[in-house]
Amino acid sequence: MANSFKEIESSALKLSEKERARLATTLLGSLERRREFNVEKAWIEEIERRNDELEAGNLDLIPAEEVFCKARKLLS
Repeated sequence: MANSFKEIESSALKLSEKERARLATTLLGSLERRREFNVEKAWIEEIERRNDELEAGNLDLIPAEEVFCKARKLLS
């Protein structure tokens, strides 16, 4: 890295309030996009894992109507 964190931080703190806010928004947005990608990737992996278990016959499936009936009883 050409600039150390301290150098970048020092330069950033010399920016105007508006420029610092814009920089902060950009930096936070870059973290959020990565987090969203990681969450999406994890869900895809979970879906694939569950699908593999289903296709292998390793799951005991419960009909939706039975699930809804049990849920109604618990909620009433």
